[in-house]
Parts: sequence; structure tokens; C-alpha cells
Amino acid sequence: MKKLLVYLRDYKKEIALGPLFKLLEASFELMVPLVIAAMIDKGIESGDKSYVIKMCMILILLCVIGCVSAITAQFYAAKAAAGFAKKVKRALFNNIQSLSFSDMDRIGTSAMMTRMTSDINQVQQGVNLTIRLLLRSPFIVFGAMIMAFTIDVRQALIFLVTIILLFAVVGAIMGWSIPKYGEIQSRLDKVLRLTRENHTGVRVIRAFGLENEEKDKFHKSNDHLMELQSFVGGISSLMNPVTFAILNIALLILIYKGGVYVEAGEMTKGEVVALYNYMSQILVELIKLANLILTITKSIASGNRVQELIELKSSMSDGSVDTFDKTDEHVVFDNVSMRYEGDSEDSLEHISLTVKRGERIGIIGGTGSGKSTLINLIPRFYDVREGNVLIDGRNVKEYKLDALRERIGIVPQKAVLFHGTVRDNMRWGKNDATDEEIYEALGIAQAKEIIDGKDNGLDHMVSQGGKNFSGGQRQRLTIARALVRKPEILILDDSASALDFLTDKNLRKAIGEMKDAPTTFIVSQRTSAVHDCDKILVLENGAVVGMGTHDKLLETCELYKEIYDSQYKKEGAV
Repeated sequence: MKKLLVYLRDYKKEIALGPLFKLLEASFELMVPLVIAAMIDKGIESGDKSYVIKMCMILILLCVIGCVSAITAQFYAAKAAAGFAKKVKRALFNNIQSLSFSDMDRIGTSAMMTRMTSDINQVQQGVNLTIRLLLRSPFIVFGAMIMAFTIDVRQALIFLVTIILLFAVVGAIMGWSIPKYGEIQSRLDKVLRLTRENHTGVRVIRAFGLENEEKDKFHKSNDHLMELQSFVGGISSLMNPVTFAILNIALLILIYKGGVYVEAGEMTKGEVVALYNYMSQILVELIKLANLILTITKSIASGNRVQELIELKSSMSDGSVDTFDKTDEHVVFDNVSMRYEGDSEDSLEHISLTVKRGERIGIIGGTGSGKSTLINLIPRFYDVREGNVLIDGRNVKEYKLDALRERIGIVPQKAVLFHGTVRDNMRWGKNDATDEEIYEALGIAQAKEIIDGKDNGLDHMVSQGGKNFSGGQRQRLTIARALVRKPEILILDDSASALDFLTDKNLRKAIGEMKDAPTTFIVSQRTSAVHDCDKILVLENGAVVGMGTHDKLLETCELYKEIYDSQYKKEGAV
């Protein structure tokens, strides 16, 4: 949590002025009991109405100045806290973007979202209240005690004992609560993960009629969270009644002793009232302090989680090379094996493949055979466990990630479009792409007709996730987005699964006829999508079981022949 405070360095003025104005307000508040005591002893006792009116005017003045000071302090506190949260969110988001896919897989999407939202909001609230109250409440408490000593030392000892007891209670509860609030946020991660999965997979859940099972899983996780929150909240809630009990007992003793001293002529009525007011101020401030400490406790727990993620360094180190030599052997897999973090077995085993510049490589195999894993090694989304992946004669680990990925166009399995215009989405591939370049890419991707059919053309708005386009339209638009940058390497990861055979054929033909056609990797379940590739790689359980042209594989690879026959052989044919 401490390291997050560096993001407050641009708000030094607000951090200084906020508590300063709060202390100014507190100083005027400490004067109030003395004014009231004087009003009672000198004005009311002697029947001097002008003196009473004078003291009332002073009270009103103190109230106005205190109110202005409090508003000013809250303004500065809110400004510093909001700016702090903005900077922390920016730093956290930037660090998340720098993490490798392995890191993200390990942390989990729900945990990252909780830290970006709930945790940072909790820290922001803690910073706000800390600036406003952390100095004010102790200042009032100890100030009231000191003022009590100026009135009567014997009565002031009651203040001293009370404050020691109260701080002991607050310290004990705070020390117990901090780790528990961290556990609460961890359980919140799980609830958020279940919520996210249910919202994104609602159609699948309903299709299989598993609503009740998913409800039970959510309720179970939510109940566990509620039980811990109730337990921690129950312990934390003891703070207010315990502090109230201690303070009320102190008030009883104070009033009783005060009555005895007034009767003996050792104190005035105004002094007893002043002491009572000071004790009441302590009561109010300690309630505020107790709530502040609970908020700070939660903020520290949340801040530690945020700091942990901000300080997390990517397990994938960036390279230093940003220049590429155009070699004939464009992409080379040299005895590559790859294993996902936490797995006990390799997802890819001893893959070797040499791809010439401009070649088209088909990758086919059953579900879970390692097709996507293999092509994810080219842009270095994951690192190999052993072996090397080479581009233009250099290991991909030597290249700067930005420079490497700028030369690669990737169309993932899930077609993802973002809210904005079609033009905005296309420029993800190239920031300064002209409309002519965009239309050229749309033409190659067989998507030009989609845009021509819209009244606003490239200015047509895309809804979140591209829900206002069909599955096939989204796939063609994402292919066009990758083609806008005219990549040297094009990766189509089962990205034409929603296209009809004719559109798919025209798409592959248009890509092949491009000027300086890219080296293309086509991952597909269809043999029709890869049969005209220069080389086809057949994977099974992460290993190569066949490599060659379509005709050669039909003769030499049993798995490829089975896939082909299952798609083309008519039922009953031999």
C-alpha cells in the first residue's frame, strides 16, 4: 500500500491544504465549550443579557468560519483522492497490458477486474477520508483533553484514562480486521468470476438448461462471501458500542464528580458544562475515527492487492531488436515444445517446420490438438519451453514485442469488434489508414458489400462486441482489420468458420493474389480451407502426425484422410 502513495505526489498542495483547513475548523470547534462556559458563568449567572448576546454572536461567527473551512478541506480531499485513483488506474491498466498471456491466465480476469474497480474505489475512499479526518480527529481528542487540563486537572485524568482505553480497543480491532478484509476481496474475485461467466455464457447455459445448477454455484459462492463479511462485520461493529460504553461511563463519572466539586465550590457550573462538551466532542470524534479506521483497514487490504498487481512484472522479457532481415526462410519452428503454466504435460511436442516467405501453411487437427497454441508462438503470446521460433533468421525472443507484432496480422477464433464506427475498428490495424486502404482490405476480406449496404458506410456504428453484425460479417470485418496493416505474416485462427464455402474460397483466393502476399497460416477444421495450401500440418495431441500437400497427406496420413472423408465422403460410399 505504501508504494501507491507515490501517485499522490502531484497533489502535494491539496494534501497540505485539506488537513490544514480541517485543523482550522477543529481549532474553532475547541473554542466553543469555553465560550459557552463564559456565557453561563459571566452572562447567565449575573443576568448580563448584552454579554450573552455577544457570546452568541461569537458562536455564530465560529460556526460560519468552521463551515467554510470544512467545505474547503473536503474540496481539496476529494480532488486529491480522485486524481490519485485516476493515476493508480492508469498505472494498473498499463501494467496489465504489459503482462504476458501466461500471467493473465494465472491471475484470472475476474481478479484483475476486481482490483481495477472495487479495490481502487475502496482505496480512493480511504485516501479521501484520511486527508479529511486522520489529523482532525486525534487533534480534537487530544485538544479536548488538554483543554480539560486547563479547566481542572482532577477531571482531566478521566479524559486521559478514557482515551487510553479507547485507543486500545480501536488498535485491537484494526489489527485483527486488516487480513480479513483481504480475504473478503479474494472471495469477491470468485463471485465476480462466476458472474462474468454466467453473463457471457448465458445462451449456452439456457441451451443446456443448466440455469438451476449455475444459480446453486453462484449462491454457494455468494453465501461464503456473506458469511465472512458478516463475521468480520460483526467483530468490526463492536467498535462503536464499545467506544460508546466507555465514553458514557466516563461521562457519568465526569458529571458525578463535577456535581460534587460544584457543590463544594471547587468548580463553576460553566466549567462542568465545558468539560461535558469536551467529552461529547471526544465521543463524536472517536466514532468518526472508528469509522475512519475501518475504512483505512479496508483500503490497506485493497491497496495491497492493487500494489501487488502493479508491481507484478511480466514473465516474458522484451527483446532489443526492432529491425528485420528479409530472409527466404520466413518462419522456422525448431524442435519446439510448449507447456502452459500449471500443466503437467506439454501442449506441443518437438514441432519442427520451415516456412518460406509468401507460403501458405494450413494447420488442421482435432479439438485440443494444439493448433492455436502453435500459431500463438509466432507473435510470442507464449514462450516455448524448449526449442526456438525464428522469424527472418532471429529468435522471436530477440525482437521487441511491439516491432514483432506490428509485422503480424492476427485474426483470432472469436471475432471481436469494439464499440465505435467501422472506420475506428479498421484503424486498429493501422492508426493512419486512409479510407482507400480500408476499402481495399474490406474488398480482399469479402466484406465490402457489408459496408456498402449501410447508409453511413464506414461511419456506421458498431455496437459493443459487434452484436449488430452476424457471425460471418464479424469474421470478415476482423479479417479486414488485420489486412489493413498489410502484414508480412497473416494468421487466420479458424477465423472463417462462419463463412460459406464460396466466400471462404474467394477470401483465400483474394489473399493469395495480394501484391507482396503475406506468409499465411490458416488454422481450420475444414480440409476445404487448407487443401490448396503449399504445406499442411496435421496435429494430434500436440504432435505432428502428418506434413505435406493435400494429395500427399491423403495417401500418407490416416488422420487427415479420416477428416477429409468425414467431410466429403457421402454416406454409404466405400
